[in-house]
Amino acid sequence: MNGTKKIYATDSDKVIMFKKDNTEIKNWIENLEFVNEELEYFDKIEQKILRNTTINQFIKTSKRNTTLELSKLYRYENNMSKIMECDNIQCDTYYLNNHEQNRRTYLELLVQLNSLKMKIYEDLLEFNLR
Repeated sequence: MNGTKKIYATDSDKVIMFKKDNTEIKNWIENLEFVNEELEYFDKIEQKILRNTTINQFIKTSKRNTTLELSKLYRYENNMSKIMECDNIQCDTYYLNNHEQNRRTYLELLVQLNSLKMKIYEDLLEFNLR
């Protein structure tokens, strides 16, 4: 995990949460950047070996969804510093809910990507049996 920041006993709860959330976002981004590379390999496997239009469409959709999610996370990461400017519970709650929504979206995307991987692996196994 990159970007891990040390937490000190003198850090306020807000600073601790900021560090935790910031580290988590960096982790999500790093993971999705790797997924983009992985999708390129899956695309080549599909074109050269599988030639399955359903998988091809699933790969294209996954690339688009991953790119869109990365774009959202890059913007979110750039806006993280605004959290420290919050001076009331409504503001804190807004950023907390926003972070949780980003987490849910990220995890849902991972589930979709895992489904794609399983389909590719299943087709590869069938291909070897032909």
